[in-house]
Amino acid sequence: MAEAIVELNELDFAGDDRVVPFQVEGLDVRGRAVQLGPLLNSILGRHDYPAPVARLLAEAIVLTALLGTSLKFDGKFTVQTKGDGPVDLLVADFSSPDSLRAYARYDEDALAEAVKAGQISPPDLLGEGVLAFTIDQGRGMQPYQGIVPLDGSSLEEIAGVYFRQSEQIPTRVRLGVAELFDRDADGKPRHNWRAGGLIAQFLPKSPERMRQPDLHGGDGDERDTDLTEDEAWAEARTLVDTIDTDELTDPQVAIERLLFRLFHERGVRVYQPQTVFDRCSCSRDKIKGVLDGFNAEEIEASQEDGQIAVTCEFCSTTYRYEAAEFAAA
Repeated sequence: MAEAIVELNELDFAGDDRVVPFQVEGLDVRGRAVQLGPLLNSILGRHDYPAPVARLLAEAIVLTALLGTSLKFDGKFTVQTKGDGPVDLLVADFSSPDSLRAYARYDEDALAEAVKAGQISPPDLLGEGVLAFTIDQGRGMQPYQGIVPLDGSSLEEIAGVYFRQSEQIPTRVRLGVAELFDRDADGKPRHNWRAGGLIAQFLPKSPERMRQPDLHGGDGDERDTDLTEDEAWAEARTLVDTIDTDELTDPQVAIERLLFRLFHERGVRVYQPQTVFDRCSCSRDKIKGVLDGFNAEEIEASQEDGQIAVTCEFCSTTYRYEAAEFAAA
């Protein structure tokens, strides 16, 4: 116990916007954890989302950071929801090695009605639809997409279902978002967003130990229903479930301290953190390439006073072009 405390005290804590991989060998668990501060403020601030929308998008951003940084190749990982609720679209994507961007689309009138009725839980705002995880390895490679339904659960619960159904990996995801109000050094009101998350997965060396009881209505054989949950995973899952939202978002509770609280009796090892940045992949040349594919009628419909203006939905950067540049179309 004393040795573990010394190691904790000697740590150079990762801090905000850095994803920390970890391993608990005693429980055959691996995972990643993160706290987001400046990056989250930057993304949410440029769009000035209403608080319920900002909270939802923040959860999607945390989930994307946790999963995207696990890519072992150059590519893009995207989390996207599509539903029939007031917030009909959430998109967050991570481009290796370290770039993250996100945006949300919502119906202002429908959102106002939902807020007035007190229906601001994730299921209320997202409605019925799907949550999609997409991995794109770039040119020449077929993208992989996994889809699970938005079934009235939270994003963290739906993500866990995805890994169990699609990857057959017992997984527990925790997400937390906090809206902070304080004052700066000059006494002026200040508003900040913070978020954090943790994903833990049961990855024993023996495949048989990963087998879980089949989901209701699944295609497993009858004996699957008699399986009991592995004791190591049951312990790990129970520990992860003790995490409070404040622990995930409090800047005074470093991720390493949280991991120590959870797993110190079993021994937890942390690895080199990976920084993530608020960085959009749009560019003037990329958007021009899209416009080059427009025909003359589309160019005419898109221009105003001889100019075409295109604003990136992610970073809100506006690119302006002379319509004459595309006259050949």
